Amino acid sequence: MTAALELEGVHKSFDGNPALVDAHFAASWGEVHALLGENGAGKSTLMNVACGLYAPDNGSLKVDGKAVAVEGPLAARALGIGMVHQHFKLVAGMTVAENIVLGHGRGTYRQSLKHVREEIAEIGGRIGFTIDPDARIDELSVSEQQRVEIVKAMVGGAKILILDEPTAVLTDEESASLLGQLRRLAAEGACIVVITHKLREVFAFADRVTVMRGGRTVEAGRPPSAYTPEQLSAIMVGEAREYEAIERVTSGTMTLELTGLMTRRDSGAVALDGLSLGLRAGEVYGLAGVGGNGQAELAEVLMGIRVPEEGALLLDGARIAYAQPRTLRRSRIAYIPAERYLYGLAGDLSVMENFVISHLEGGDYGLWGWVDRRAIARKTTEAIETYNILGARVATNARLLSGGNAQKLVLARELSGEPRVLLAHSPTRGLDVRACAAVHRALREAGRRGAAVLLISEDLDEVLSVSDRIGVINRGRIVGEFSAPGDRQEIGRLMVGHA
Repeated sequence: MTAALELEGVHKSFDGNPALVDAHFAASWGEVHALLGENGAGKSTLMNVACGLYAPDNGSLKVDGKAVAVEGPLAARALGIGMVHQHFKLVAGMTVAENIVLGHGRGTYRQSLKHVREEIAEIGGRIGFTIDPDARIDELSVSEQQRVEIVKAMVGGAKILILDEPTAVLTDEESASLLGQLRRLAAEGACIVVITHKLREVFAFADRVTVMRGGRTVEAGRPPSAYTPEQLSAIMVGEAREYEAIERVTSGTMTLELTGLMTRRDSGAVALDGLSLGLRAGEVYGLAGVGGNGQAELAEVLMGIRVPEEGALLLDGARIAYAQPRTLRRSRIAYIPAERYLYGLAGDLSVMENFVISHLEGGDYGLWGWVDRRAIARKTTEAIETYNILGARVATNARLLSGGNAQKLVLARELSGEPRVLLAHSPTRGLDVRACAAVHRALREAGRRGAAVLLISEDLDEVLSVSDRIGVINRGRIVGEFSAPGDRQEIGRLMVGHA
């Protein structure tokens, strides 16, 4: 049978770092094809090549057996390829029909609206979607917005439909409904590619499966029934590797306890479902998990920007009554956030201002009415030298720093306050090897100085190489804990086996 979509020998690098290495993929008409892999395995990158968002460095692409050059999203659309991204591309203040007209208008505005309304009704009736064309996007649930994205792609002529983590923020019932509708679409002859990590859904809905790891295709084209869940999870996470020997610590007293945390996403879906864990002085606790299982919401609770509906935070056994940013800061809980330019730095302020901002309230450099700028400048200069923040001067705007050096600035500020608890959420995302090593050394050093360090990372290698103790988060709960170095295969199974 001629493949609907076929990619061969695809290579892609970003700033010299390979994201895809000789990757290949083939999906047929009339099937739901699951594309599996850990975070960072290359799944989304490969499909972004297919839909024209990225140009490959090398490799070929075929649609319906014919070699094609996809020189952008418009070219992909002309070939019948549509992609529904994990983060929706919709304008919140516009209606469903207006959003679709924006991408696929034909003729005058009135003619386009009439045509789109008819298309929404026809497609919705065919595959079981109920969509009000006059509803505003910001009034729709996440699952309804996802249906809009699918219909938008189909109005654009998509016969090959790629969905990136389509059930990541849906409830079980919404997920089952969506995947059932995708199966009906495949039964009509379409090619459906679902990027996912949820093995339960793969075994329930997929016809064939391809697995990627480290930018390479490691398994391709077999039905899920050819594997057990344990075999697939092992293929996804790979074999155990040797890690640099680090001095493991004997954990100290319990510093921070999280008990029974329950919170919801902005969509209303449960994000943390009774999560409990304890952080001890002097240890690095690594929290492993596939993205979207409550890590972001947990970090927001610990930063004081999301209030849990249930549960408690206890510091040295005493409940923190008002877990707001100022309260937590005063308790010497420090943060290295995943979004360093959103939560960690003010880009238009200087390196010195970013370094000192969290220390002013404590009076380390004087009072708010008068501060010792010379002392601040001297301390900032010391931090720049100690943490080797390249390209930084006291007066340099923070936004002019590279990603690695911006992260070093955040580290310098957070560790200079001698924290009792340090939250590091995806601290090496987007950094090169040297910068990653510097971050890891800083986390270990914080532990040696007595801090309780919580490392939240979707990079399993990072968790295994840095942590003294390892927990696995899945669907908002801790589903397993291990003493370092831990059993990689068992940790991988827990990460994906119940998702």
